[in-house]
Amino acid sequence: MAPHTLPHRSEVAENSTWDVHSIFSNDVAWEAEITRILERLPGLAHFRSHLGDGPQVLADWLQTAAEIHLSLGKIFIYSSMQRDVDTADQEATAKFNRAIGLNAQVTAAMAFDEPEILAVGADILGRWMIEEPRLAEYAHYFDRLEKRRAHVRSAEVEELLNQVSDPFRTATATHGILADADLTFRPAHTQDIPGEPMEVAQGTINSLLTDRRRQVRRAAWESYADAHLATKNTIANCLATGVKQDVFRARAHRYASSLEAALQPNYIPLQVFTNLIETFRKNLPTWHRYWRIRRQVLGYDKLYVYDIKAPLTVESPYVPLSQAVEWISEGMAPLGEEYVSTLRKGVLEQRWVDAPPNKGKRAGAYSTGLQGTHPFILMSYADDIFAMSTLAHELGHSLHSYYSRREQPFIYSRYTLFVAEVASNFNQAMVRAYLLNHNTDRDFLISVIEEAMSNFHRYFFIMPTLARFELEIHERVERGEGLTADSLIKLMADLFSEGYGDEVEVDRDRVGITWAQFPTHMYLNFYVFQYATGISGAHALAQHVLENGAAAAEDYLAFLKAGGSIYPLEALKMAGVDLATPEPVVKTFAVLAQMVDRLESLL
Repeated sequence: MAPHTLPHRSEVAENSTWDVHSIFSNDVAWEAEITRILERLPGLAHFRSHLGDGPQVLADWLQTAAEIHLSLGKIFIYSSMQRDVDTADQEATAKFNRAIGLNAQVTAAMAFDEPEILAVGADILGRWMIEEPRLAEYAHYFDRLEKRRAHVRSAEVEELLNQVSDPFRTATATHGILADADLTFRPAHTQDIPGEPMEVAQGTINSLLTDRRRQVRRAAWESYADAHLATKNTIANCLATGVKQDVFRARAHRYASSLEAALQPNYIPLQVFTNLIETFRKNLPTWHRYWRIRRQVLGYDKLYVYDIKAPLTVESPYVPLSQAVEWISEGMAPLGEEYVSTLRKGVLEQRWVDAPPNKGKRAGAYSTGLQGTHPFILMSYADDIFAMSTLAHELGHSLHSYYSRREQPFIYSRYTLFVAEVASNFNQAMVRAYLLNHNTDRDFLISVIEEAMSNFHRYFFIMPTLARFELEIHERVERGEGLTADSLIKLMADLFSEGYGDEVEVDRDRVGITWAQFPTHMYLNFYVFQYATGISGAHALAQHVLENGAAAAEDYLAFLKAGGSIYPLEALKMAGVDLATPEPVVKTFAVLAQMVDRLESLL
């Protein structure tokens, strides 16, 4: 294999990949589970129109529904894990699409339940929970459902909305396949770069953007942007379709806007979003100062976007996966031995992590799984401090899932995205604090701060900017306006120009196509802002644990174990932070400013 090229999936060592066969031993077992689900479908009709017959019938239904959702989840995850490690694998893609179709079919057949449960009424449900012990654990679920009463439609409407969930995935699926399998990137190679061309791909772009050679960074950044620009009209059509679907769903469920439809079902007040955006705009001068320091240290007349991750030291730390696990373990030690031993066993023995980059591997990183499986992590590990931080982030999700699934019944084993991003960023904050407090080497400290600033750039700069973009494009569609590639590029370029100020040169087309580089995030209806609220809550809680020791750590672990059994803002208050106020965002901008101060003093 030539230097700077990615291996095919078949060339990757199995012991460095995640253990998909811990879910199903083989495809035959997966097929058998699908058959079992389909055989149960006719029996679901016996519950329809009968959930109000009595507490025993309702308890039987809720138990049946949990079993089916658990089976559906395993079927989906098994197929998605195989698809995501090689998006060019047609057989894996076919299995994934089959799982999506099955999910839509089954959930449509089950869509009668919430309208019928609401028809029973809160008073009768309260009595039934006393009469039937199996219903007692559903008290919070019934309360959540009651809060959504005005937005739950009839059984027939809910069934129809579930039926369209499969075809409604076409926009994001098309965008994802285009990005992961079909985009063609120019190699990072110019006359100024000696040696072999460097392959630009989803699995290499982040490493190339941290290369110390400016020509490499520029060639890689331009190649990546240009590939997306070459298909801008197709991707814009995908995104416009996704936004129209969000608006359709919001109106179908009688929400005033797509933003309201995203926040209310997750029990998040509107001010959480508006507080974030207002505080972000007020604190943009902190970012402008950072760009100025970076330009001066690098010795450039002008700073470009491809310089934002340029190394500021002579040599960046080499961090193999084994070293990353050690540092993450040390950083998370304040949470106790069980947390750390579970983390280590998951990575080193149980094959939670699919780490090697390979051709066709899905971009980015995520944690997946459900009750009864390991919490699995997909990423492309690059042996540097940035990859270590990404691993810490995903392990935050995974340990959150581990505790939630272990401690809660299935109905509460899943938690909202809003709290998820707190747990992931918390791990990064804890590990950084450990590294900064236990090393004296100047270059190493600068590298840790660089990684921190890179992470802040993504979650506390890119994501709030995307959230502003998302709000505007949804409001345009809600007003009946159209979305085109050029209008999206102009809006994105305007927002980033405000964020970068006069300190960064903005190539409007290449910066403006940034929205196209998020084939999952932009289709999740106001998901991206939760990265910024998450990093805010995370730093407040990390500071709380580091300053207050075991008692604060127990509060944090209680938050992880709560899963979805309490409302998200209440869960975070239990851990020690109130995200209904601007205070955590303000405090985290103070942490960002301190990082800039320390970086300036070291440099």
